[in-house]
Amino acid sequence: MTTTTTAEVSGKTVALGRAAQQLELKRGEFDLAVQLGHVRTVREDLGARPRVAQEEIERIRSAEGFPEALRERVRVVGTAEASQLLDVPAHRFTRLARGGHFTPVKCYLNRYRAVVWLYLAEELTDLALRYPELLNDRQLPKETLVRLGAGEDRRPRNWRGRRAAMLLQQTDDPWERAAGIASALDAAHLAEVVTDPYERAYLSRLRPETARVGPDSPAAREIIERLQLAQDPDEVLWYRMDLAQHLSVARSARQAPRPEWERPAIGATATAIARPAHMPAPATSPGPMEPKPSQLRQSDPKRRELEPVAVERVEPRSGHGRLRRGLARFRRPRTGARSSTTAP
Repeated sequence: MTTTTTAEVSGKTVALGRAAQQLELKRGEFDLAVQLGHVRTVREDLGARPRVAQEEIERIRSAEGFPEALRERVRVVGTAEASQLLDVPAHRFTRLARGGHFTPVKCYLNRYRAVVWLYLAEELTDLALRYPELLNDRQLPKETLVRLGAGEDRRPRNWRGRRAAMLLQQTDDPWERAAGIASALDAAHLAEVVTDPYERAYLSRLRPETARVGPDSPAAREIIERLQLAQDPDEVLWYRMDLAQHLSVARSARQAPRPEWERPAIGATATAIARPAHMPAPATSPGPMEPKPSQLRQSDPKRRELEPVAVERVEPRSGHGRLRRGLARFRRPRTGARSSTTAP
């Protein structure tokens, strides 16, 4: 699913909340439908909030089986319901999910701030039909046993990969796509890949919102923000390489916004753009060097203009000296000075 501009869509558009009502979906179901590409969004420009065209709503409403078919495509289940759906014990489903065979599509925090993973019901049934050995064989796959033996849990990593893929599907703008990949890297890794501070600021401005989970509190947001960051070294390397590729495409499309005085000059003979007086010069750019007097030739009139002008020292006039001596007679001598002169 790609987000297009309103110039490419005829007719009026509605806000996301209004579109969810017209499609008879809860807000969480609607958001997931947008992320999965079932509902296309539009917007006027890069900084505007996405909207839904009225003709897109009519297209979905006219589909066969609406609204039950659409609700079934976005229905999510937890571990208990998933195990009932697949007719397997809950502990086996959990071990298969931890081993990486089932990829979560959403998550939330319960009242104990524990992460609860949710899966697409439609996707689980499809995987069960294609790989029945996962559910029927008594022995788990060897690679799954190795991962479980090492204490590895692939659910957060698979969720991050899926989230990155969904973010890429929601836009065609190269900088927004790069920002979606950058959201999986912490500040240190991001600074190593994106050395330009203005590019980092632009990616931060386009950074997708943190996944909304309950309960809404600073502690919960901190847990989810940490969950969105890549952890394993090979996973971090993958996001770094993917970000570098998306940055190359984005830079070829347009430059990141930067102040006028930081933009490169056009043409070889162009002069540098003046920097505002309140902005200090960058530490990496040295200032102009003063020419040494020995390097200036007196025979060159143009060079002579750069020669420092000698300032003549003006001596005080004699009248000023007499005035100071006259005023000195009226000064009261210091007590300390008098006692020092009379001491033996």
